[in-house]
Amino acid sequence: MKTPNVVWISTHDINPDLGCYSGIWPGADYAHTPNLDRLAADGARFDMAFASAPVCAPARSAIMTGCFPNAIGTMHMRTKAIPPAEVKLLPEYFRAAGYYCTNNSFTDFQVDVPPVVFDECSPTAHWRNRPDEDTPFFAAFHGMTTHESQIYLDDESFQRATLNVARQVRHDTSTAPLPPYYPDTDVFRKAWARYADLITEMDHWVGGILDQLEEDGLVEDTIVVFWSDHGRGMPRAKRWATEAGLRVPLLLRWPGVIQPGTVRTDLVHTMDLAPTMLEASGLQVPGHLHGKPLLRRGGSFTDRPNAYVYGGRDRMDESEDTSRTVRDERYRYVRNFHPDRSPMPHIDYPDHTATWSELRRLRGEEARQLACGELPSRLTDLQRSLVAASKPGEELYDLEQDPHETRNLVQDPGHMKALARLRGALKTWQDSVQDLGMMPERQLMENWRPNGEAPVTATPTLSITAEGISAACETPGASIGWTASPPNPSSSPRPQEQRKLMDRVTGSPEEDGRIWNLYTAPVPSMGTSSVRFKAWRLGFTASQEASVQGRVAGRAPKSPEGHLHEDNNLPL
Repeated sequence: MKTPNVVWISTHDINPDLGCYSGIWPGADYAHTPNLDRLAADGARFDMAFASAPVCAPARSAIMTGCFPNAIGTMHMRTKAIPPAEVKLLPEYFRAAGYYCTNNSFTDFQVDVPPVVFDECSPTAHWRNRPDEDTPFFAAFHGMTTHESQIYLDDESFQRATLNVARQVRHDTSTAPLPPYYPDTDVFRKAWARYADLITEMDHWVGGILDQLEEDGLVEDTIVVFWSDHGRGMPRAKRWATEAGLRVPLLLRWPGVIQPGTVRTDLVHTMDLAPTMLEASGLQVPGHLHGKPLLRRGGSFTDRPNAYVYGGRDRMDESEDTSRTVRDERYRYVRNFHPDRSPMPHIDYPDHTATWSELRRLRGEEARQLACGELPSRLTDLQRSLVAASKPGEELYDLEQDPHETRNLVQDPGHMKALARLRGALKTWQDSVQDLGMMPERQLMENWRPNGEAPVTATPTLSITAEGISAACETPGASIGWTASPPNPSSSPRPQEQRKLMDRVTGSPEEDGRIWNLYTAPVPSMGTSSVRFKAWRLGFTASQEASVQGRVAGRAPKSPEGHLHEDNNLPL
């Protein structure tokens, strides 16, 4: 079987609100998504796919590492973790296998991304930039169209953001399928219709990428995966360890391998994508990954890869909280470790959005009703629970009978067996991954960076062998890069505090004007050119550079002291 290419197309903040999920996910028939519907028809639709966290950075860290966030320290929104030494970002495995790896261009993986992970990480990154047509590629495209921020744009800006949504397919606010935990107000109806319009705009963008694969004659040789990082950007979804917070669309096409119209009802994590892509591409799946391969190299699916799927909510920006959840085919169980805290605490960013403000406004009106001796009537009990001062310590929902999680069954005698089983499953999972979310974050940070000082990756040691320049790094888990390009002072990486704030937050690779090749084997001599090496370990400060001058007639170059020349003080 030919080595497949891999294209990932991801979006932000949506549930399975695509037309192809009509009858599977409540309200999905409201959506207009012809391109994604076609993608599902041509491949496999996963009906029970779940994020590992209900917010972007922890969720993406799981997808890109194949590991649970609370096992590797990436569970808080946001952080800069130091994962265990064996943890790598998925594209590095592909790059080591000879793939051309690109990212266009959002990162946000909870670590600073080393420049050896991608051949290119930029708004112009594309498989079309690969060195030749025979080079296999891993190309990731991360669209921002459906991010929660876009729902709340002013009218003029929203029209510009949805230029490809024709008038006849714009979503009617009067038919918006609001779930019962939202008040039926103009604010929520407008937000829901806009959310659906943004999905249609995103669908147009996806269609463009699929068209490019067709134009390049690559459809038959390429695995295409579409996923969302987590659920919709509204209350009780994004930032909540709920069904709406964690359930996502997942579509996978591989012509000639996956039968068109395939439907998978297995419980899957989006975290499972990392081992799935490696396995399907014929690459070794590292033993430390928590994710399970969903698809084998020959094209057969893994039946019931997960008995349960897990997730959690931890610090959300400035709001500290901890919840864990487990789901089987029927039930969702949630353990809230701080029941005395509101399920909708003050968080500066979403508190400025129209839907969060609307809930707070209505609750404020109810307070004034109470002040006048009236019973509160602006919200239902279910809606009021979103803005309550506290939440239950435990929650249990029968999702077959109650898909919107409206009735907590923790006290229901008829569900005690399910409650005990899921309690046990959650505890077993937390123990097995040594849940770092149970540790105070300050203590975790001190363990990682004593006195606020990040550990430094050791400078690579170099030697000349018959095969070329050999490099090693004594820091466990470090990745080594090499380049024949000398440093350019005008394009050297800026100090961390001088980088753009969003680049610092999302961990985008630092640019120094050079392409760093991933070291996998001794590097042949470059004649008279200097070959430079540098090492990175996730969460560590990068090493200094070491270099070897070009050798003559197979002899190792020597410095005046008779040792391999190392430029350990070059600008970082």
